Amino acid sequence: MPQSERDSTPSGIDTTKPSVARVYDYMLGGKDNYEIDRHVAQAALKIAPDAPEAAQSNRAFLRRTVRYLAAEAGIRQFLDIGSGLPTQGNVHEVAQSVTPGTHVVYVDHDPIVLAHGRALLAVDETTVIVDADAREPEQILDDPRTRSLIDFDEPVGLLLFGILHHLSDEEDPAGILARFVRRLAPGSHVVISHFHNPGAEHPEVSEQAATAEKLFNEHLGTGRWRTRQELLAYFDGLELLEPGLVPLPEWRPDPEEDQAELGITYHTFAGGVARKP
Repeated sequence: MPQSERDSTPSGIDTTKPSVARVYDYMLGGKDNYEIDRHVAQAALKIAPDAPEAAQSNRAFLRRTVRYLAAEAGIRQFLDIGSGLPTQGNVHEVAQSVTPGTHVVYVDHDPIVLAHGRALLAVDETTVIVDADAREPEQILDDPRTRSLIDFDEPVGLLLFGILHHLSDEEDPAGILARFVRRLAPGSHVVISHFHNPGAEHPEVSEQAATAEKLFNEHLGTGRWRTRQELLAYFDGLELLEPGLVPLPEWRPDPEEDQAELGITYHTFAGGVARKP
């Protein structure tokens, strides 16, 4: 690693192992990544050259869905699981641009995410970052910092952008999600974006997804491109809003904001928004 990177690395950060958050940061054009992360990202780009565009599509999906929840669904408190490194257009910035004072709890357990998140939120009493693992819903929901900002008797926006695909089948991501949803008040909304394997409908894309999954599991130890049926199971018991589970650019596109996405569909990344009845 270059000397300049060693000098600027926060204490406690292991730069010998790639980080999902930092690889994603690289794909978004960020600077909070290291040589090992760039190595993995560049290998991924050989398989999926449009990965940076797909990452940007995920951020645009975040902006549209959070804006919808704040402006139209009346959500005034958000719980963002696996929030990742801060970047332009964070959840609290989008939500508070609609309704000032909206409460946002970010959750992550990557040391560099926590370091940057705490620095960003140090002077904001409406937001907090909680050091916890998505696999432990009760720990997150009962954390005093979560409870200081989130009233679970009122509707919550539960956000899971690009996190469930980093849980293995053995870890039961659908069961983990159900434990979160069980504690939410009626009228709460759940937003999910997830790696998607379209199967026989798009065989070339399906092959790309399988190759990318192999790469991610070899280098990051995590990453599942799930089928449409597997993704729909996440929404069991919830009311899936129109247009349903779709490639991210197809979820209520904003022509003025998302010009770069128009006419482009990333079949390896799908998402949807659902309401708890």
